[in-house]
Order: sequence, then structure tokens, then C-alpha cells
Amino acid sequence: MTDNAPALDLTQNVVSLTGALVDIQSVSGGEKPLADAIERELRATGRFEVVRCGDAVLARTENGRPERIVFAGHIDTVPVAGNLPSRVEGDRIYGCGTSDMKAGDAVMLRLAATLEDPAYDLTFIFYDNEEIEASKNGLGRVAREYRHWLYGDLAIVMEPTNGVLEAGCQGTMRARVTTKGLRAHSARAWLGDNAIHKAGEILTRLHGYRPQTHVIDGMEYCEGLNAVRIEGGIAGNIIPDECSVQVNFRYAPHRSSEDAEAFMRTFFDGFDLEITDNAPAALPALSDPMMRRFVSHVDQPVAAKYGWTDVSRFSAFKIPAINYGPGDPNLAHKPEESAQTHLIEESERTLRTFLIGR
Repeated sequence: MTDNAPALDLTQNVVSLTGALVDIQSVSGGEKPLADAIERELRATGRFEVVRCGDAVLARTENGRPERIVFAGHIDTVPVAGNLPSRVEGDRIYGCGTSDMKAGDAVMLRLAATLEDPAYDLTFIFYDNEEIEASKNGLGRVAREYRHWLYGDLAIVMEPTNGVLEAGCQGTMRARVTTKGLRAHSARAWLGDNAIHKAGEILTRLHGYRPQTHVIDGMEYCEGLNAVRIEGGIAGNIIPDECSVQVNFRYAPHRSSEDAEAFMRTFFDGFDLEITDNAPAALPALSDPMMRRFVSHVDQPVAAKYGWTDVSRFSAFKIPAINYGPGDPNLAHKPEESAQTHLIEESERTLRTFLIGR
């Protein structure tokens, strides 16, 4: 932490605090000024044990409560698209990161600074590098270096959900399916073996795939298997000797990452398959008693989470986790990114009453 961290008042109203966070630019890899400001202000409250892990800031109470709630929110954004500084127009606040997910961070920070005598011990994790490759994800680093900080009876990931509850998440696997051929001059194609033509069978299998839907805890998770890129050929007069099809498999939480890999290897039997990334799914955990208590309190619709989120990291440690945030996922990463001010305020009120036990 540096002494010249930007000013940040955690006690201002939650919409103004959202704007203050947005105005401290924190594109992935450049989170340090914001992390410094958050660390300084959380230490200043005197309420928490605070730890810095790279540009992630961790804070927790140790008040001897019988149960612990863990909150997690990433502080980085995608690159700015001419949408700074923040501004409020009508019932929306606009700016880079308003929705994904500085509105959620603002709710967490204001609760941390102003909540008196909560019924639970609390952990707040503000982490870096969520918007880029998984290997740099700050919550992953926290899980490796401070694993015990993730432990609790319930984890709430403040990803944008428009104020509803999104349970669990899909797993996501990326793979490269490759065909080999024999290079030759295209004027004498019979002397070669066209690897791109051989990839036709890969595409035929994908075209014939029918997505499966699986019901878990009453939630429907639909899977998807799609080609997302094809690479092959080096020149307009050469028969290509290699072609690769990049495939993305979004799988339901009933599958482990190993099960998902086994499915892929069976589906592409006979082809060279390389798994390039595999992030496991998370079960919805709606039957967990603490989760039921939280869902009942929020009293909003519960939907299956389509996509991967960091609830997966908590699920890996058998910690029930759910996505709940005031941002609008449909506006994330857009130049016109914004969040509804009443949802930000509602999120704070809902969580405050839950945490004080009523």
C-alpha cells in the first residue's frame, strides 16, 4: 500500500460510492491504486484483520459468531471505452465497471464500513485480474496462498445478476481438435492430403450434437458444444497439412471436470484432441440450510447461472456459493455500461437486513 492512494469515503451513499470506485481506473493489470485505496480504508475502520495478496485485498472479522459469510468481488474492469468518468442520469449510473462489477464492490465496502454488530462473522475479498486469462485470476491466487480465507458457511459472489439470484455455474472447457495431412502444390493436389477437408468430419459431429439439459436442485442447466475457431492453411497454392478446430464445451454442474474431459474424448474419438483449458462447474447447493435461509430472505427468483463465475472456486472447497449482484450482465463490457441505482440501493438494504439477522 502507498501513502498516495486515491481518496475513498466508504460511508457515502452506495450509488456515490459506486461512482467513486468507477472513477479510480482499474483495467486488469492496473488495479493497484484502487487496491491501495480499499486496503487503506478497510484498515482505518479498525473492524478487520486485513491482508494484501498481490492486488487482492482481504478483510475479515473474528467476533466469535457461529457462522461466517464470505463476500467476493473483482475490482478490475475491461479496457475503458470512452466511458469515464462516471455519471448519473435518471435512474442509472454510467461508466466503465458500473455493472461489472463496481456496483457490487460498493455494496460490499459500504457494508464493511457501516454495518454494526452483524449476526455473522464476515469476510470480504476484493480481487484483481478476473477479466483476463484464468491463470492470472486474483481469487485463484488467494485460493492458493490464503485458502483458509475462502472458508465460510456461505459465499456470495457479487457478479452482476440484475438483483436476482443465479445458482451454481456451468463449467467451461476449451479444446483443440486437429487433423493432419500432407503438404503439396495445389496444382498437383493428388500428391497431397488436405487436412482442412478432413476437418469436415469434426464439423459434421458438432452439427449433429444435440444439447442436453440437466435438472439439479430444480435448476435447468443446458449444455453447449460449439466450434469457435478454425485454423488451417498457409498459402493459396499449397494443400494444407494441418487444420485445427477450437471447441468450447459448456457443461452442467452434474459433471466433474474429469467427466467433461472424458465426454469430449469420446465425442471426438479418432481425432487428436488437446484440452487447453478446463474450469469446473459449481453445483447450485440450494438444499444447503444456510443457502435456503439466504434465498428465502432475498425473496427473488432463482435461476441457473449460464456461464462460468468464481462461485466455482468456492464450490471446489465444498462451500455453498451463489451469484447475487446489482449490476446488469447484459450491459457488462459495453461502452454504454450502466447499472440501475435502485437495484444498487436495494442490494445494500437486502444484505444489511440479512447480516443483522432480520
